[in-house]
Amino acid sequence: MNNRPILGIIGGSGLYEFTALKDVETIEIDTPFGKPSSPIVIGTLSGNKVAFLARHGIGHFLSPTEVNYRANIFAFKKLGIQCLIGISACGSLREDYAPGHIVVPDQLVDNTKDRARTFFTDGLVVHVGVAEPFCPELSRLLYSAVAEAGATVHSGGTLITIEGPRFSTKAESNMYRSEGISLVGMTACPEAFLAREAELCYTTMAHVTDYDVWHVTEEPVSVDMVVRTLAKNTQMAQLAIQKLVEIMPEEMTCSCSNALANAIITRPECVPPETCERVKLLIGKYLES
Repeated sequence: MNNRPILGIIGGSGLYEFTALKDVETIEIDTPFGKPSSPIVIGTLSGNKVAFLARHGIGHFLSPTEVNYRANIFAFKKLGIQCLIGISACGSLREDYAPGHIVVPDQLVDNTKDRARTFFTDGLVVHVGVAEPFCPELSRLLYSAVAEAGATVHSGGTLITIEGPRFSTKAESNMYRSEGISLVGMTACPEAFLAREAELCYTTMAHVTDYDVWHVTEEPVSVDMVVRTLAKNTQMAQLAIQKLVEIMPEEMTCSCSNALANAIITRPECVPPETCERVKLLIGKYLES
């Protein structure tokens, strides 16, 4: 068994309330960016440690805008985790991605406006590359695990993140569809971009809960609709996580762990000491070289 968790999962608390998880412990983590949304639950699954965090807090009291994404990602980095799965509810913008299905998207559009998007401020400028916002290797592994769990799963598609907490208007929903977007959600951004800045492998397990508001023959999205679909999918998501842990390699072969190698533009001697100290966990290896 690995001493550190091999996988981090961000989602609802129901994901880690299953019998296959052993040796469960809950830990509090402080970060330079504040407290994470919730304590982190660590347990053993198929002989390996995994870590869970409730994105919206225990009891779901944080709106998508209020989530401290920087603290959440930094906490996983502090635990030494390399791979991270974001699990979220999404509305479908296409007929074939039906409610109850799972999608592992491959592209991302950020339509948020009120969120802290980077770890690097106060005298340190970093331009990280996110042409491929989700780790391709981890995405392939997740797709295989979800398929093996018996779900109807789709690979690919663009996910747009809206600010929320309101749902879309019909005009917005139809505009997204006209632009070729497949899914609409409220939490993937800046979560995916911060994970890249932290040099973590990150992908999303998107649970399709509704057809947003564009579908003329379906009921518009509601909280009740989202909650009911997620409740039905909880057992499948748990099984998919277990199967993912079983097929994960000892080391990933992607480039995510070196995402900052050519991204720091500020000269090391110009970075204020207090800034350097705050993000040392993320860039220490580059500033010292």
